[in-house]
Amino acid sequence: MDKVREGDYVVLFLDPRRKWLVKAIGKKEFHTHKGLIKLAEVVGKSYGEKVKTSLDFDFWILKPTTYDFIMSAERLTQIVYPKDAGIILLRLGIGPGKKVIEAGTGSGAMTLALANAVKPRGHIYSYELRPEFIEVAKRNLEKANVAKHATIKNLDARLGFEEEKVDAVFVDLGEPWEIVPHAYKSLKGGSSIGSFSPTINQVEKTVTALNRNNFVDISSIECLVREMRVEEGKTRPLTTMIGHTGYITFARKIFRQNES
Repeated sequence: MDKVREGDYVVLFLDPRRKWLVKAIGKKEFHTHKGLIKLAEVVGKSYGEKVKTSLDFDFWILKPTTYDFIMSAERLTQIVYPKDAGIILLRLGIGPGKKVIEAGTGSGAMTLALANAVKPRGHIYSYELRPEFIEVAKRNLEKANVAKHATIKNLDARLGFEEEKVDAVFVDLGEPWEIVPHAYKSLKGGSSIGSFSPTINQVEKTVTALNRNNFVDISSIECLVREMRVEEGKTRPLTTMIGHTGYITFARKIFRQNES
């Protein structure tokens, strides 16, 4: 059975509203309103087992997923939420071995998702101007154990990319339309670009730039997810939800006449 090792991250689960991502270090304690947990008692246990607090409450030991690392990420910026990240990965064709450019690292949540998807042989090249964002992103990548699959460059994406013949480009910047010509130069023929923007006027300008720069199959979407409260005889949607986070635009590169 898969057991927790010293230094592993685990999810300590009390109920759907109360769960924590914790690093299992034997000499430390994790304090909650239900009592403290000696993390030495977590090390060596199998995932799926329980551990008791000092007040005799049971917490379940679960294996973290990419979702857990994203939702617990340290952040200085708004992040791309998992509800958007999932469809971005699929529409851009991100998978093992892919070479991807990201324009706008931010806190690194999407970088984390991309790096996890391309491992073990692929790589992410992420461009970010703000050094303080880079430091946070690096910590989030290290925490999720995917740092070796991503290189963060303290460069301005608006000036172009150093990589060529990449499989996909993802843009999360305030002026994504400025990145479109650079993405065209770096992408393989037929490959995809994705852009995340919070406002519709950004989408309009981006789509205009895509049309002018030989991209086709252009589409813009908004992804909404509504969680359900499931109880026998009382099942209904939750009264709160993560609504609008942003609009996502996708397109694919075609060659100009005589270019290929």
